[in-house]
Amino acid sequence: MTDQRRDLDDTTTDLREGEIARAWAQLVATARRTVADRLVVGTSGNVSIRVGDLVLVTPTGVPYDRLTPDDVTGVDLDGRQVLGTLTPTSELPMHLAVHRTTDARAVVHTHAVHATAVSTLVAELPPVHYMTGALGGPVRVAPYATYGTEELARNLLHALTGRTACLLQNHGTLTHGATLDEAYDRTAQLEWMCHLWLTAASVPGRTPNLLTEEQVREAAEKLSGYGQREAR
Repeated sequence: MTDQRRDLDDTTTDLREGEIARAWAQLVATARRTVADRLVVGTSGNVSIRVGDLVLVTPTGVPYDRLTPDDVTGVDLDGRQVLGTLTPTSELPMHLAVHRTTDARAVVHTHAVHATAVSTLVAELPPVHYMTGALGGPVRVAPYATYGTEELARNLLHALTGRTACLLQNHGTLTHGATLDEAYDRTAQLEWMCHLWLTAASVPGRTPNLLTEEQVREAAEKLSGYGQREAR
């Protein structure tokens, strides 16, 4: 190998290691945020982010406030561990299913209280607010299956068809996005809408007004251009 090629390989390795370190820091920050915002309790829930063909995931059974840069945990798209010594999350099949079949770069799974409550009551979250459009349409509930199983992964993929979020029956939520911030924001929006629907539906003698498919579609189109445009 020439000195020039060796220098190039070293630079590429350094850049990739830097990218992985930054992604891990973002993952840990997001995992801690789920606890701070009371979307999970203890070590329930999990987070992943994809870097190339590598998927970084939270390890199982480790409090998020104890995770350090040295605890980086990563698997390939087949689930083989290629980084770290801590055992990956038990929900790895769910994360890999999403990363393998969608263009998602980040996945957030929580046990948010209101969303989990809704998952026990209906097969689909009623479109009670226009932010339903931001998630691709009414959020479906994936049928129950034991956590950490391929069956659960299959169920959630069906529920995610055309959506960026779903509820897991008697379990929790799963959202995905191009970034961890986007995936997390969708989780927060989903929990808020579930809280809203439960609150409205609990009023005696009244039934919440729901949006039509056309109203949800119009909202989705408008929301697609929401926010600041990037400077060119």
